[in-house]
Amino acid sequence: MKVREFKTEDTPEIVHLMSQLGYPTSLEKLESRMKNIQSQPGYHTLVAVLNNKIVGMVGLCHNLFYEYDSCYVRIVAFIIDIDHRRKGIGEKLMNEAEKWATKQEATHIMLNSGNREERKAAHKFYLNMGYTDKSTGFSKSLEDKHILQINKRP
Repeated sequence: MKVREFKTEDTPEIVHLMSQLGYPTSLEKLESRMKNIQSQPGYHTLVAVLNNKIVGMVGLCHNLFYEYDSCYVRIVAFIIDIDHRRKGIGEKLMNEAEKWATKQEATHIMLNSGNREERKAAHKFYLNMGYTDKSTGFSKSLEDKHILQINKRP
């Protein structure tokens, strides 16, 4: 198994991973999304490849702290194919993500993970990787407001 940078031609293999992560999408939508992500210099995507098949991915975003004089990397997507879990692939992928974060001179690496029942094994994995259960995340959709604003335009 090896970890390498994502390539545009990897997108079709990522579609099923996004579904397993709980975010089903079409190839066309993911191609557009990945093109946008790849155009952003602060983003970096790694894939785990086993027997010429992508079995995992991690999406990273480099950010600046408001509260400290340093930067951090946020893991914004992390998934190992359901048929390849508990084989050390996630650990290797996370280690490579942490190496990239270190190269960016990040002082921290962090992630959010949903509080759904099916995420409990992932939470245990993160704790075993040395991450701390430190915060509660909140989310609010702005899509409805955006649609209302567009509809109100003359």
